[in-house]
Amino acid sequence: MSDEDIAQILRNSKVIAIVGMSPKQDRPSWGVGRFLKSQGYRIVPVNPGHAGQTILDETVYADLSSIPADIAVDMVDIFRRPEAVPAIVDEALAHLPELETIWMQLGVTSAEGAEKARAAGLNVVQDRCPKIELPRLGLTSRVG
Repeated sequence: MSDEDIAQILRNSKVIAIVGMSPKQDRPSWGVGRFLKSQGYRIVPVNPGHAGQTILDETVYADLSSIPADIAVDMVDIFRRPEAVPAIVDEALAHLPELETIWMQLGVTSAEGAEKARAAGLNVVQDRCPKIELPRLGLTSRVG
């Protein structure tokens, strides 16, 4: 995926479900969520072990299918092992009608998950982090 493709995804995304988000401040998922929120994105934490709690003042959902229909998630950012990705993509496709992008974090790639997402017309980013890509592409503080 080209830098321009990634920049366009990051400019167009508004609501990001973070699958595997941790309430622990020393975890990468927490830091990425905090950064994305500081950049004007709405984050939707997804973690079954913390469902019903809040992380960064946002309600945590057990899974993607638990996110209310009035929350128009357009990106899913995955902090899970590669073998979990295909099932996450299936759930996202079934329950998130506004979804445009499946984003897999650093160290996470899944040919099967990527193929499913692309076959459904979604953008796919693998083995990258939006917290790194936003400043690298000069897109920080994109929302006032």
